[in-house]
Amino acid sequence: MIELGSQDWFNDDRLRKVLRLLNGDGGETRIVGGAVRNALMGVPVGDTDLATTLLPDAVIARARESGMKAIPTGIDHGTVTVVCDGKPFEVTTLRADVETFGRHATVRFGTDWAEDAARRDFTINALYADADGKIHDPVGGLGDIETKTVRFIGEAETRIREDYLRILRFFRFFAWYGGGRPDAEGLRASVRARDGLASLSAERVWAETKKLLAARDPSRALLWMRQTGVLTAIVPESEKWGIDAIPALIDCEASLGWRPDPYLRLAAIIPPYDVRVTELADRLRLSNAERALLLAFATAPALSGATTAPALRKLLYRNGRGGILIRLKLALATVRGKAGAGDLDAAGEAGRLGQLVGLAETWEKPQMPLSGGDIVAAGVSAGPQVGDYLKKLEEWWVDGDFKADRAALAARLETLRAGKA
Repeated sequence: MIELGSQDWFNDDRLRKVLRLLNGDGGETRIVGGAVRNALMGVPVGDTDLATTLLPDAVIARARESGMKAIPTGIDHGTVTVVCDGKPFEVTTLRADVETFGRHATVRFGTDWAEDAARRDFTINALYADADGKIHDPVGGLGDIETKTVRFIGEAETRIREDYLRILRFFRFFAWYGGGRPDAEGLRASVRARDGLASLSAERVWAETKKLLAARDPSRALLWMRQTGVLTAIVPESEKWGIDAIPALIDCEASLGWRPDPYLRLAAIIPPYDVRVTELADRLRLSNAERALLLAFATAPALSGATTAPALRKLLYRNGRGGILIRLKLALATVRGKAGAGDLDAAGEAGRLGQLVGLAETWEKPQMPLSGGDIVAAGVSAGPQVGDYLKKLEEWWVDGDFKADRAALAARLETLRAGKA
């Protein structure tokens, strides 16, 4: 088992200060959840959350007496954010659920670590580490860490009915941390309760789906989601389109060093039709930027290795980079998959598409050297005619692969004014 005491995050001065502050004098505080899980699995640790036997008011009092900032971010549910030298730590009093209803629950505070662990979702998220680095495991999470098993605490179907989002969290955590097959009880419970996904807010569904799609390799999770009908329940656009493109995309990302991109993965499993993308964006309440990116993908032309560099630059200028790059990357992943299966023609196509991807990634939109003010300065009266000349000049400049400089554009303007073009 990995030792926490040798890890930099565990020895961070700010964490040590907060632990010293909240331990002793009747209080016990431990690191809990994701930080412990990631540390034990050799995964980078992000936020560090703490669980304590102290009541929220006591946490606030201790923090402020020591000069630290204390923010009552979720005080009704026992959570206080303690900020030490600019670093925030969420500190939550041990709790037990009195009543649960979705993401909300009526809780009572306590001092029982096993009771606190029992209210959490998965065993790998219910591990605690004390200030000395000793691991406390009330629900058998250590064994599941070893086997990379994502398992509900208690009866899976009961835990899901407390909050149907746990179905998506089950598959999300499997994508990030699971190995082999998903836990059988968790799968069966997800199938039986999947209709409950319809009761969730679109924002929660999309946030969880996006996290799942951001995993290094979500292909196995997506396969099981498809087989259980969960994927169709949240992304019905994928039902007929399928997820066959995902394995080749994941291989391509790993080979070429692309960072996991949830939007690229989503584009791989939905049809590139603006009507379907608009329906998806409306249903999941995507942000304006997310909607625009996926619509740019859906409306972008299909691209191949036969696309020339000047033609691609023209498309990038007219359509922007985002949607075009998604199209290119998906095309490249597909042909690389065929090349890997021995298709020699696909190997050549992959090389050409790879060059186009590189061009798109480094492309910066050029600024036309001549402006409307320059046209007026050349003697054209201000008004609609200026816009007409500007549009014609821009089209000529773009068709010439952006090579014309200011002088060439000025000469072209005179040609247009003289009616010789």
